[in-house]
Amino acid sequence: MSVKSIGSNHASGGTASPSTGLTSNSQSSAQFEERLREEKRIRLKVDLRLCTIAGLLCSLNLLDSGIISSASVTSMLHDLGLDQGNRYSVSILIFTVASVCFQLPATLAVRILGPRIFFPLITFSFGLITLCTAFIHTWKEMILMRVLLGIAMSGIYPGLALLISSWYRREELQLRFAFLQSGQLIVLATGGIVNYGLNHLHGNGELKGWQWMFLVQGLVACVIGIATYWWIVDFPEHSNKSFRFLTKEEAHIAASRIQRDRGDVVPAPFTWKEVLRHFLDPKIYGFAASFFLLNLVSTALSYFLPIILQSGMGFSTNKSILLSAPPYYYAVIPVLLSSFVGDKYRLRGPVIVFNSLCLIAGFIMLGFANQVTVRYVGTYLATGAYVSNWAALNSYQASNITGQWKRAVTAAAITACNGLGGVAGSFIVRQEEAPRYVTAIWVSIR
Repeated sequence: MSVKSIGSNHASGGTASPSTGLTSNSQSSAQFEERLREEKRIRLKVDLRLCTIAGLLCSLNLLDSGIISSASVTSMLHDLGLDQGNRYSVSILIFTVASVCFQLPATLAVRILGPRIFFPLITFSFGLITLCTAFIHTWKEMILMRVLLGIAMSGIYPGLALLISSWYRREELQLRFAFLQSGQLIVLATGGIVNYGLNHLHGNGELKGWQWMFLVQGLVACVIGIATYWWIVDFPEHSNKSFRFLTKEEAHIAASRIQRDRGDVVPAPFTWKEVLRHFLDPKIYGFAASFFLLNLVSTALSYFLPIILQSGMGFSTNKSILLSAPPYYYAVIPVLLSSFVGDKYRLRGPVIVFNSLCLIAGFIMLGFANQVTVRYVGTYLATGAYVSNWAALNSYQASNITGQWKRAVTAAAITACNGLGGVAGSFIVRQEEAPRYVTAIWVSIR
């Protein structure tokens, strides 16, 4: 409105005409709607670019568990001497210990080096180490490879959790973590089918079936690592530097929507004092304990499912590998549905409780039913429930933690305790307790 018209309004009693006010309101409404459309368009670009590669990278950790669990029902344990004592459990344990030790520095490195340097580097390293595992000859060499693999993979989960939580508003997070988890599950389940096929190459090229599993999937991971340099995106405030992603204007809009939500787009200057003081927040330990218990259960299933199918349900080696895939395909359904409900109605606690009840029901079926079919269906329920709770718990913590360095510390802490849960989980499935695995069932239920 011009100066002259303002003076005219004051001269006539100081009131604006109704038509002028309506025009102003309609213009503001139109601008607001246009901004919302632009934000949704940018969010879709982020979904297609970030969630796809994040799901693929996150699947590498599960891919490792898929390879070694599938290989565990072939001749690998005998060939490497892992069938003596608890050497196989130790090979899983040592991976987790190495990963936990490097979790915090790796997560901080994501923020300091940037995603475009960090994730390609560790992904290629993962692939190279996996590939080299195909050519080892003793259980000691396997232990060494598992240590190196744990170090290489230490920043994947917490780094991606930090990156994803930086890009989305709090009410959008659970569904995005579900997208990430769905990608993991599809790759893991497909990996089980691929392992079934690779095991049939036993004897080709003087390599055994389990060697083909490590060789082929390690090579694939190396290729993914190279592609990640161009595929992954940076944090919102630097997103215009990503390869063919957002313009400066779009990057500004993306950053401003996160700034309005929680006001922590730009991190404070890095100091160890700034980082370490966040360990005084008790919320971190509550979330960490939740992830410890969750991964205790998931490790018991993901690493040992083929063994449970073979020793506990009587399936052959190849059928055990093949039948370990469908529960992961099924899990995509409950994780997406529960996450949609959680984000739409802004529910976190009730969703987590519901998933936990489904998890208990699944383990009761797995542990106490007499029919093999019922026990196998129990693996579906349990797998879908713990996967759904992974997305729910991640969004729960990300919605209640603000500040870039605090979120980095929290992501590292919960992933470290997640790993420690894996340590415990690797010892609760005992071969001598087949076919019921009483310890694993009771610990998981409680």
